Amino acid sequence: MERIAFIGGGNMARSLIGGLIRNDAGPDRIAVAEPNADLRAALARDFPVAVHATNEDAARDAEVLVLAVKPQVMKTVCTGLTAIVQARKPLVISIAAGIRIDQLEHWLGGTVALVRCMPNTPALIGAGATGLCANAEVDSNRRALAQTILGAAGLSLWIDDEAMMDTVTALSGSGPAYFFLLVEALEDAAVAQGLPRATARALAVQTCVGAGRMLAEDGAAPAELRERVTSPNGTTQAALENFAASGFRAIAARAIAAATARGRELSAEFGK
Repeated sequence: MERIAFIGGGNMARSLIGGLIRNDAGPDRIAVAEPNADLRAALARDFPVAVHATNEDAARDAEVLVLAVKPQVMKTVCTGLTAIVQARKPLVISIAAGIRIDQLEHWLGGTVALVRCMPNTPALIGAGATGLCANAEVDSNRRALAQTILGAAGLSLWIDDEAMMDTVTALSGSGPAYFFLLVEALEDAAVAQGLPRATARALAVQTCVGAGRMLAEDGAAPAELRERVTSPNGTTQAALENFAASGFRAIAARAIAAATARGRELSAEFGK
């Protein structure tokens, strides 16, 4: 494994570091820059990797830079790393929502191999879903390397058109929150019908876990799995008809469209 420097030591960096180490990446090949002393101490305690207070110290010998910082500070972080990036030409991987490849190229001083990706929070337990796209400077070996790094925390898929990354963010990046809202609503609805809350939550959670596993392992399309459990004139059909009458699909479509549009707005806000 090439030497990897994580710029930012928050939850997503921790999930990727943990995944890499579980997959036998040498911890001596991993460095992390984290300005917060408490977070830095926690990283040093939890992982046998080198930790640094400054980005430059972590990045100095790296062949891969993983930019795991908030979009709001990405420009400042990149401009501070420009000299190192231009001298060493590492593979740069960004996990910031709404930051385009051309913006990163500009902030990093020009030609550089860049991968933009969008992981989601289930990466924290090794069950993430990540979309990746790359610029023309990323060759096949570096694409494989990027997929290895992001794949350490779950599924990773390449997206050919960067314009679709805002939809990836809306679908899988923000998607866990939609799922949690659904479980919350199911729990509350069952409680309103008289079920104890602890029982309602346990049943709602396990039902969704089981349904998710069926989707992942059965291989059938969601529509087919839905039809299998929907008996004519049964309880499931009654519920699904109510979902349809309430415009469930339209609600989902509007939500994805709103999140996609917000991703595009973020890119414009951060500018050049």
